Amino acid sequence: MAGHSIPLCRIMGIPIGLDYSWFVIFALLTWTLAAGYFPADYPHLTPTLYWAAGAMTAILVFASVLLHELGHAAVALRYRISVRSITLFIFGGVAQIDAEPPSAMAEFFIAVAGPLASLLLAAVFFGAQPLLGATGPLSGMASYLAYVNFSLALFNLIPGYPLDGGRVLRAIVWAATRSLRRATLFAANVGRFFGLLFIFMGVLQVLHGNASSGLWLAFIGWFLDSAAHAQVMQARMQDVMAGHRVAQAMRAHCVTVPADMALQELVDRFVLGSGQRSFLVERDGQIAGLATLHQIRAVPAQQWAATRVDQAMLPMEKAKSIEADAELWTALQVMDRNGVNQLPVTRERQVVGMLSREDIITFLRTISELKVFGPSAR
Repeated sequence: MAGHSIPLCRIMGIPIGLDYSWFVIFALLTWTLAAGYFPADYPHLTPTLYWAAGAMTAILVFASVLLHELGHAAVALRYRISVRSITLFIFGGVAQIDAEPPSAMAEFFIAVAGPLASLLLAAVFFGAQPLLGATGPLSGMASYLAYVNFSLALFNLIPGYPLDGGRVLRAIVWAATRSLRRATLFAANVGRFFGLLFIFMGVLQVLHGNASSGLWLAFIGWFLDSAAHAQVMQARMQDVMAGHRVAQAMRAHCVTVPADMALQELVDRFVLGSGQRSFLVERDGQIAGLATLHQIRAVPAQQWAATRVDQAMLPMEKAKSIEADAELWTALQVMDRNGVNQLPVTRERQVVGMLSREDIITFLRTISELKVFGPSAR
């Protein structure tokens, strides 16, 4: 999602962005408010005022969603968990938190911070209505925003992961069982139940003639079921990876190219010739950097013949790497956090191999076929 977002600003050091899908829901919400909500309650205003009030209300709805996510982020930062970004998209917003919380209590407080922020906003907008005039559009905006924030808090407290209520449920089960894995599986399966329930209720509404709200409810249910299913699959993958080390899946014989090689020769001989996608760059007998398709694409093709590999590579001191003895699951998390597809593997500060997502998939397929899991496969 981060690769399809428009950066807006930074708050508390956290990058805030808009996913392209946000514009769809913004336009739909503005139209709904301008064509239905405001004309029904304030029939004597001009169309221009209806659209202006609709657009401003839609913006404040997403500002409220942003404050909801900032509530999660602020508590996560208090527990010294970094927050990669916050992105607003078609379903509201999501805070990308880099690591699992250190305890069930931390998970509980991070989870409830968002709904508490929404409830506080609902109270503020509700209390502001008398101050804005009982019959004006500003009062209507406050009334709508109070309703939206209260609904946002209630919806997110549904006890199905990955909703906030599901994270609260996960924290409770985690505290009771002392197992984050078991708690995640339980909360995610509850999330799948609610997702399928929403789909069923949405289909019923469509069959009873309420197509618009029914389709929207079914769409939300599909999204919730998909997100919960992804969490279940992630937990199962973590189980399969448990006890396995990076050294088992890495490629020890990785391609090394000289620093003064032209990019055109690298592409012709290795990328197109043998299908390689990442290369260690050697200078004076030492590994100086990493060259991947990402670095190659950053150079215009017409300049490849005149550009040396070391001019395009990522210097080794800036490249993310992983220890050969690290858990394989840890390596995958490092890739996800940093948005990379491969990592140099080191042992005693020396590069001993390369690990890519394809290597991990191949390794998982192999141990699945052999039906060998955990440390015994070493």
